[in-house]
Amino acid sequence: MNTLYPPIEPQHSFFLDVGDGHQLYVEECGNPQGIPAVFLHGGPGAGCEPWQRRFFNPDIYRIVLFDQRGAGRSRPHAELDNNTLPHCIGDIERLRQHLHIKRWLVFGGSWGSTLGIAYAETYPSHCLALVLRGVFLCRQKDIDWFYQDGASKIFPDYWSDFEQLIPPPERHNMVAAYHRRLTSDNHSVRLQAAQAWAAWEGRALSLRCNQRTVDFFCAPQTALSLARIECHYFVNRTFMADGDLLARAAQLKSVPGFIVHGRYDMVCPVEQAWALKACWPSAQLKIVEAAGHAASEAGIVDQLVTITNNLAEQL
Repeated sequence: MNTLYPPIEPQHSFFLDVGDGHQLYVEECGNPQGIPAVFLHGGPGAGCEPWQRRFFNPDIYRIVLFDQRGAGRSRPHAELDNNTLPHCIGDIERLRQHLHIKRWLVFGGSWGSTLGIAYAETYPSHCLALVLRGVFLCRQKDIDWFYQDGASKIFPDYWSDFEQLIPPPERHNMVAAYHRRLTSDNHSVRLQAAQAWAAWEGRALSLRCNQRTVDFFCAPQTALSLARIECHYFVNRTFMADGDLLARAAQLKSVPGFIVHGRYDMVCPVEQAWALKACWPSAQLKIVEAAGHAASEAGIVDQLVTITNNLAEQL
Protein backbone atom coordinates (compact mmCIF):
# COMPACT_ATOMS: atom_id res chain seq x y z
CA MET A 1 0.00 0.00 0.00
CA ASN A 2 1.31 3.43 -0.94
CA THR A 3 1.83 6.00 1.80
CA LEU A 4 2.62 9.71 1.72
CA TYR A 5 6.07 10.77 0.57
CA PRO A 6 8.46 11.97 3.33
CA PRO A 7 8.01 15.50 4.70
CA ILE A 8 9.44 18.30 2.56
CA GLU A 9 9.86 22.04 2.95
CA PRO A 10 8.91 24.64 0.34
CA GLN A 11 11.53 25.67 -2.20
CA HIS A 12 10.05 29.12 -2.00
CA SER A 13 6.93 30.96 -0.86
CA PHE A 14 5.35 34.33 -1.55
CA PHE A 15 2.15 36.35 -1.43
CA LEU A 16 0.25 36.92 -4.67
CA ASP A 17 -1.90 40.05 -4.86
CA VAL A 18 -5.11 39.07 -6.65
CA GLY A 19 -6.88 42.38 -6.19
CA ASP A 20 -10.00 43.24 -4.18
CA GLY A 21 -7.77 43.61 -1.11
CA HIS A 22 -6.80 39.91 -1.12
CA GLN A 23 -3.30 38.43 -1.04
CA LEU A 24 -2.86 34.68 -1.42
CA TYR A 25 -0.13 32.72 0.34
CA VAL A 26 1.63 30.47 -2.21
CA GLU A 27 4.39 27.88 -1.83
CA GLU A 28 6.29 25.71 -4.29
CA CYS A 29 7.86 22.38 -3.37
CA GLY A 30 9.69 19.57 -5.12
CA ASN A 31 11.41 19.80 -8.50
CA PRO A 32 11.26 23.31 -10.05
CA GLN A 33 11.61 21.69 -13.50
CA GLY A 34 9.11 18.92 -12.76
CA ILE A 35 5.52 18.26 -13.81
CA PRO A 36 3.44 21.18 -12.51
CA ALA A 37 0.68 20.21 -10.06
CA VAL A 38 -1.59 22.56 -8.12
CA PHE A 39 -3.18 21.41 -4.85
CA LEU A 40 -6.64 22.83 -4.04
CA HIS A 41 -7.54 22.60 -0.36
CA GLY A 42 -10.96 21.97 1.08
CA GLY A 43 -13.47 23.99 2.99
CA PRO A 44 -13.76 26.53 1.50
CA GLY A 45 -11.67 28.18 4.16
CA ALA A 46 -9.59 25.27 5.46
CA GLY A 47 -6.18 26.37 4.15
CA CYS A 48 -3.23 24.12 3.27
CA GLU A 49 -1.26 21.95 5.69
CA PRO A 50 2.35 20.70 5.36
CA TRP A 51 1.35 17.02 4.98
CA GLN A 52 -0.60 17.86 1.83
CA ARG A 53 2.67 18.42 -0.05
CA ARG A 54 3.33 14.72 0.24
CA PHE A 55 0.86 13.25 -2.28
CA PHE A 56 3.43 13.84 -5.03
CA ASN A 57 6.92 12.49 -5.72
CA PRO A 58 9.04 15.60 -5.05
CA ASP A 59 11.73 14.45 -7.48
CA ILE A 60 9.23 14.47 -10.34
CA TYR A 61 6.62 17.11 -9.52
CA ARG A 62 6.68 20.88 -9.19
CA ILE A 63 4.12 21.09 -6.38
CA VAL A 64 2.18 24.34 -6.00
CA LEU A 65 0.00 24.89 -2.93
CA PHE A 66 -1.87 28.06 -2.02
CA ASP A 67 -4.33 29.24 0.59
CA GLN A 68 -7.54 30.46 -1.05
CA ARG A 69 -9.08 33.84 -0.26
CA GLY A 70 -9.45 34.36 3.48
CA ALA A 71 -7.99 30.92 4.35
CA GLY A 72 -4.81 29.82 6.08
CA ARG A 73 -2.06 32.42 5.75
CA SER A 74 -3.78 34.43 3.03
CA ARG A 75 -4.71 37.99 3.88
CA PRO A 76 -7.04 39.30 5.19
CA HIS A 77 -7.95 36.29 7.30
CA ALA A 78 -11.53 34.94 7.16
CA GLU A 79 -12.55 37.79 4.82
CA LEU A 80 -15.89 37.34 3.04
CA ASP A 81 -15.97 40.38 0.76
CA ASN A 82 -15.00 39.61 -2.84
CA ASN A 83 -14.83 35.92 -1.98
CA THR A 84 -16.87 33.87 -4.46
CA LEU A 85 -16.43 30.86 -6.73
CA PRO A 86 -15.71 33.03 -9.81
CA HIS A 87 -13.06 34.87 -7.78
CA CYS A 88 -11.43 31.55 -6.83
CA ILE A 89 -11.43 30.27 -10.41
CA GLY A 90 -9.83 33.51 -11.52
CA ASP A 91 -7.21 33.25 -8.77
CA ILE A 92 -6.08 29.80 -9.95
CA GLU A 93 -5.69 31.09 -13.49
CA ARG A 94 -3.85 34.21 -12.31
CA LEU A 95 -1.47 32.00 -10.33
CA ARG A 96 -0.85 29.73 -13.34
CA GLN A 97 0.05 32.74 -15.45
CA HIS A 98 2.21 34.25 -12.71
CA LEU A 99 4.23 31.02 -12.49
CA HIS A 100 4.52 30.77 -16.31
CA ILE A 101 2.97 27.31 -16.31
CA LYS A 102 1.34 26.25 -19.57
CA ARG A 103 -0.62 23.26 -18.25
CA TRP A 104 -0.78 21.61 -14.87
CA LEU A 105 -2.25 18.68 -12.99
CA VAL A 106 -5.17 19.91 -10.87
CA PHE A 107 -5.58 17.99 -7.59
CA GLY A 108 -8.42 18.76 -5.17
CA GLY A 109 -10.51 17.15 -2.45
CA SER A 110 -13.91 17.99 -0.97
CA TRP A 111 -14.42 21.71 -1.72
CA GLY A 112 -11.11 21.44 -3.59
CA SER A 113 -12.85 18.98 -5.93
CA THR A 114 -15.65 21.51 -6.48
CA LEU A 115 -13.13 24.19 -7.34
CA GLY A 116 -11.06 21.81 -9.47
CA ILE A 117 -14.08 20.76 -11.53
CA ALA A 118 -15.21 24.37 -11.97
CA TYR A 119 -11.72 25.45 -13.02
CA ALA A 120 -11.28 22.55 -15.45
CA GLU A 121 -14.70 23.22 -16.99
CA THR A 122 -13.64 26.85 -17.53
CA TYR A 123 -10.06 26.18 -18.66
CA PRO A 124 -9.90 22.55 -19.89
CA SER A 125 -6.92 23.26 -22.17
CA HIS A 126 -4.83 24.29 -19.14
CA CYS A 127 -5.29 20.95 -17.33
CA LEU A 128 -2.98 17.97 -17.78
CA ALA A 129 -5.35 15.89 -15.67
CA LEU A 130 -7.90 16.28 -12.88
CA VAL A 131 -7.49 14.24 -9.67
CA LEU A 132 -10.46 14.48 -7.32
CA ARG A 133 -11.10 13.13 -3.83
CA GLY A 134 -14.36 13.16 -1.86
CA VAL A 135 -16.36 14.85 -4.63
CA PHE A 136 -18.57 17.72 -3.47
CA LEU A 137 -21.01 18.90 -6.16
CA CYS A 138 -22.45 21.72 -4.02
CA ARG A 139 -26.03 21.09 -5.09
CA GLN A 140 -28.55 22.33 -2.56
CA LYS A 141 -29.36 18.74 -1.60
CA ASP A 142 -25.66 18.11 -0.94
CA ILE A 143 -25.48 21.09 1.43
CA ASP A 144 -28.76 20.09 3.10
CA TRP A 145 -27.50 16.52 3.61
CA PHE A 146 -24.72 17.67 5.90
CA TYR A 147 -26.12 20.85 7.42
CA GLN A 148 -29.85 20.17 7.72
CA ASP A 149 -31.15 16.63 7.40
CA GLY A 150 -29.13 13.54 6.51
CA ALA A 151 -25.83 13.18 8.31
CA SER A 152 -27.72 14.29 11.42
CA LYS A 153 -29.32 10.84 11.49
CA ILE A 154 -25.93 9.09 11.29
CA PHE A 155 -24.38 11.22 14.04
CA PRO A 156 -27.28 12.28 16.30
CA ASP A 157 -24.94 12.84 19.24
CA TYR A 158 -22.61 15.12 17.28
CA TRP A 159 -25.59 16.84 15.66
CA SER A 160 -27.12 17.55 19.07
CA ASP A 161 -24.01 19.55 19.99
CA PHE A 162 -24.11 21.39 16.64
CA GLU A 163 -27.82 22.14 17.03
CA GLN A 164 -27.59 23.24 20.65
CA LEU A 165 -26.29 26.71 19.78
CA ILE A 166 -29.36 27.50 17.65
CA PRO A 167 -32.79 28.17 19.26
CA PRO A 168 -35.53 25.78 18.05
CA PRO A 169 -37.43 28.43 16.02
CA GLU A 170 -34.32 28.92 13.83
CA ARG A 171 -33.43 25.25 13.29
CA HIS A 172 -35.42 24.88 10.07
CA ASN A 173 -32.47 26.57 8.30
CA MET A 174 -29.25 25.84 10.15
CA VAL A 175 -26.97 27.42 7.54
CA ALA A 176 -28.83 30.74 7.73
CA ALA A 177 -28.92 30.59 11.54
CA TYR A 178 -25.17 29.98 11.75
CA HIS A 179 -24.52 32.67 9.13
CA ARG A 180 -26.17 35.27 11.37
CA ARG A 181 -23.84 34.34 14.21
CA LEU A 182 -20.70 33.94 12.11
CA THR A 183 -21.17 37.46 10.74
CA SER A 184 -22.02 39.00 14.11
CA ASP A 185 -20.19 42.14 15.23
CA ASN A 186 -19.41 40.34 18.48
CA HIS A 187 -16.15 38.37 18.28
CA SER A 188 -17.17 35.96 21.05
CA VAL A 189 -20.40 35.11 19.24
CA ARG A 190 -18.49 34.54 15.99
CA LEU A 191 -15.89 32.32 17.65
CA GLN A 192 -18.43 30.22 19.56
CA ALA A 193 -20.39 29.58 16.36
CA ALA A 194 -17.21 28.89 14.37
CA GLN A 195 -15.95 26.28 16.83
CA ALA A 196 -19.34 24.53 16.97
CA TRP A 197 -19.48 24.45 13.16
CA ALA A 198 -15.89 23.20 12.89
CA ALA A 199 -16.42 20.51 15.55
CA TRP A 200 -19.44 19.12 13.69
CA GLU A 201 -17.44 18.84 10.48
CA GLY A 202 -14.28 17.53 12.14
CA ARG A 203 -16.10 14.78 14.03
CA ALA A 204 -17.86 13.45 10.92
CA LEU A 205 -14.84 13.61 8.63
CA SER A 206 -13.29 10.17 9.10
CA LEU A 207 -14.62 6.64 9.27
CA ARG A 208 -13.50 6.71 12.91
CA CYS A 209 -13.58 10.09 14.64
CA ASN A 210 -10.04 11.47 14.91
CA GLN A 211 -9.73 13.81 17.90
CA ARG A 212 -6.58 15.41 16.53
CA THR A 213 -8.52 16.49 13.46
CA VAL A 214 -11.31 17.89 15.63
CA ASP A 215 -8.81 19.82 17.74
CA PHE A 216 -7.12 21.23 14.63
CA PHE A 217 -10.45 22.31 13.13
CA CYS A 218 -11.54 23.93 16.40
CA ALA A 219 -8.38 26.02 16.89
CA PRO A 220 -9.65 29.63 16.71
CA GLN A 221 -7.69 30.67 13.61
CA THR A 222 -8.78 27.62 11.60
CA ALA A 223 -12.35 27.54 12.91
CA LEU A 224 -13.04 31.18 12.06
CA SER A 225 -11.91 30.96 8.44
CA LEU A 226 -13.40 27.49 7.87
CA ALA A 227 -16.82 28.21 9.36
CA ARG A 228 -17.23 31.79 8.14
CA ILE A 229 -16.18 31.10 4.55
CA GLU A 230 -18.02 27.77 4.25
CA CYS A 231 -21.22 29.26 5.62
CA HIS A 232 -20.82 32.35 3.39
CA TYR A 233 -20.58 30.11 0.33
CA PHE A 234 -23.41 27.80 1.36
CA VAL A 235 -25.87 30.56 2.25
CA ASN A 236 -25.14 31.96 -1.23
CA ARG A 237 -25.58 28.53 -2.91
CA THR A 238 -21.85 28.54 -3.70
CA PHE A 239 -22.39 31.30 -6.26
CA MET A 240 -23.55 29.00 -9.05
CA ALA A 241 -26.78 27.51 -10.37
CA ASP A 242 -27.91 24.31 -8.71
CA GLY A 243 -26.38 21.33 -10.50
CA ASP A 244 -24.12 23.53 -12.61
CA LEU A 245 -21.03 21.34 -12.29
CA LEU A 246 -22.85 18.34 -13.76
CA ALA A 247 -24.58 20.44 -16.39
CA ARG A 248 -21.20 21.62 -17.70
CA ALA A 249 -19.38 18.28 -17.37
CA ALA A 250 -19.15 17.91 -21.16
CA GLN A 251 -16.37 20.52 -20.97
CA LEU A 252 -14.23 17.85 -19.26
CA LYS A 253 -14.24 15.39 -22.16
CA SER A 254 -10.65 16.28 -23.14
CA VAL A 255 -9.34 16.17 -19.54
CA PRO A 256 -8.10 12.85 -18.09
CA GLY A 257 -10.00 12.33 -14.85
CA PHE A 258 -9.38 10.28 -11.70
CA ILE A 259 -11.91 10.19 -8.86
CA VAL A 260 -11.31 8.65 -5.42
CA HIS A 261 -14.17 8.45 -2.92
CA GLY A 262 -14.66 6.73 0.43
CA ARG A 263 -17.52 4.21 0.52
CA TYR A 264 -18.65 5.54 3.92
CA ASP A 265 -18.13 9.25 3.30
CA MET A 266 -20.77 10.91 5.49
CA VAL A 267 -19.81 14.50 4.57
CA CYS A 268 -20.14 14.03 0.82
CA PRO A 269 -21.93 10.72 0.13
CA VAL A 270 -20.48 8.64 -2.71
CA GLU A 271 -23.56 9.28 -4.88
CA GLN A 272 -21.92 12.59 -5.78
CA ALA A 273 -18.88 10.86 -7.29
CA TRP A 274 -21.18 8.39 -9.05
CA ALA A 275 -23.22 11.25 -10.54
CA LEU A 276 -20.07 12.99 -11.79
CA LYS A 277 -18.78 9.78 -13.35
CA ALA A 278 -22.10 9.33 -15.17
CA CYS A 279 -21.66 12.75 -16.78
CA TRP A 280 -17.94 12.22 -17.45
CA PRO A 281 -17.67 8.63 -18.74
CA SER A 282 -13.95 8.78 -19.53
CA ALA A 283 -13.07 9.49 -15.89
CA GLN A 284 -11.87 6.63 -13.68
CA LEU A 285 -13.70 6.19 -10.36
CA LYS A 286 -12.30 4.24 -7.42
CA ILE A 287 -14.57 3.71 -4.42
CA VAL A 288 -12.42 2.96 -1.38
CA GLU A 289 -13.83 0.50 1.13
CA ALA A 290 -13.38 1.19 4.85
CA ALA A 291 -12.90 4.93 4.28
CA GLY A 292 -14.82 8.10 5.00
CA HIS A 293 -14.20 11.63 3.73
CA ALA A 294 -10.76 12.48 5.09
CA ALA A 295 -7.81 12.61 2.69
CA SER A 296 -5.58 11.22 5.45
CA GLU A 297 -7.29 7.80 5.63
CA ALA A 298 -4.96 5.00 4.55
CA GLY A 299 -7.04 3.69 1.65
CA ILE A 300 -7.58 7.19 0.28
CA VAL A 301 -3.87 8.03 0.54
CA ASP A 302 -2.96 4.77 -1.22
CA GLN A 303 -5.20 5.50 -4.18
CA LEU A 304 -4.21 9.15 -4.55
CA VAL A 305 -0.47 8.43 -4.40
CA THR A 306 -0.93 5.54 -6.86
CA ILE A 307 -2.61 7.97 -9.26
CA THR A 308 0.07 10.66 -9.00
CA ASN A 309 2.78 8.01 -9.44
CA ASN A 310 1.08 6.60 -12.53
CA LEU A 311 0.56 10.05 -13.98
CA ALA A 312 4.23 10.84 -13.38
CA GLU A 313 5.13 7.96 -15.69
CA GLN A 314 2.55 8.94 -18.32
CA LEU A 315 3.24 12.66 -18.34
